Amino acid sequence: MFKRVLIANRGEIALRILRACRLLGLETVGIYSKADAAALHLRYVDRKVCVGPASSGESYLKIRNIIGAAEISGADAVHPGYGFLAESEEFARACRENGLVFIGPSPESLALMGHKARAREAMAEAGVPVLPGISSRDLDESGALKIADELGYPVLIKAALGGGGKGMRVVHDRQELVKALPLVKAEARHSFGSEEIYLEKFLRRARHVEIQILADRHGNVIHLNERECSIQRRNQKLLEEAPSPAVSPELRTRMGEAAVRGAVAIGYDSAGTMEFLLDEEGNFYFMEFNARIQVEHPVTELITGVDLVVEQIRNASDEPMALSQKDIIINGHAIECRINAEDYHRGFLPTPGIIERWSPPGGPHVRVDTHCYQGYHVSPNYDSLLAKLIVHGRDREEAIRIMRQALLEFEIEGVSTLIPFHLRLLSNPDFLAGNYHTRWVEQGMF
Repeated sequence: MFKRVLIANRGEIALRILRACRLLGLETVGIYSKADAAALHLRYVDRKVCVGPASSGESYLKIRNIIGAAEISGADAVHPGYGFLAESEEFARACRENGLVFIGPSPESLALMGHKARAREAMAEAGVPVLPGISSRDLDESGALKIADELGYPVLIKAALGGGGKGMRVVHDRQELVKALPLVKAEARHSFGSEEIYLEKFLRRARHVEIQILADRHGNVIHLNERECSIQRRNQKLLEEAPSPAVSPELRTRMGEAAVRGAVAIGYDSAGTMEFLLDEEGNFYFMEFNARIQVEHPVTELITGVDLVVEQIRNASDEPMALSQKDIIINGHAIECRINAEDYHRGFLPTPGIIERWSPPGGPHVRVDTHCYQGYHVSPNYDSLLAKLIVHGRDREEAIRIMRQALLEFEIEGVSTLIPFHLRLLSNPDFLAGNYHTRWVEQGMF
């Protein structure tokens, strides 16, 4: 096991990684931009290094600065968390070349999974179900129209190097495709440095269900069942729960086996998530593979009792995984609400500012993962996530009741948050019945 871990991230995930390191007896190094000098995780790390100005591009995304911070602080491993450089092949390779352990998959796996079109092809070869579609580096308007006509509308246009919900458009006819194609290419070029796109058949009322994977460097791969992530807006998740109200034991087994099969096929060796689309007939299709720890990982932790970040760190240190598939048992139901600094009544407008009051909920079966405190400045430079409120109940009905009370107890003043949105959601009859899909929020279904 390495001795000192540099946490190449900020916010709640930085604290989450720090706590896992403490459990393993590891020292920690925190990095920060000048805008994050008062960040909560910096109070607890063993060493801290400023890596640049407020701009992410000059700090948290600056590989040279982060490698330098690891060198001057004596770190021998780097945990990227999620977002920023977590799925950067270049960053993972730079860590390797500078004698640092990258707590994540290999650069080769990141290169494959980071290219959504090639990842799709690899999954198809491994026998994982995929939706009909095609990718092309030089797909022009006439070629896209021809492919879309063959697939049948609606069609999803997606950046081949995309992720995080960026570089995606659903089109319902030829006219929409002509308008959307240059927009997707421009967004893909801006966000991912490539205009390469792919088209695939779009499912109208699909659910977003993902399977958590754990793999080590000795060839052991297991899954930790599914998470339901269909409550989202503009491809950004708002609430997650586990297990999914739409997945039967038989379907769970098939999806889990497919996810493991795909991970084995690409030689995956860390924590990761296989994301699927689930249609109304119970058919599932590969969407993408997230080669990192996910924002919503706590719901899996609460129903399995497995500390995913600790296991990820152990796997990166070349320890054989102590867990086997038979050890993974579902216990109860967990729900996570993302508490963002956004005004639900004004179209989810971000609301940066000073938190004047911060009083999180407590009690049995309630977990709050956050980096905020009273007086904290919510910066406009970064993601609007303030906290993840996670609860655990004996079943879904009890988990919903616990979550509703926890939301009522969560007092935040100074910035608007999504607490009113979640309270309304948890009272909706369709949500209570588990009857929703990925476009449900956008279509004003509640």
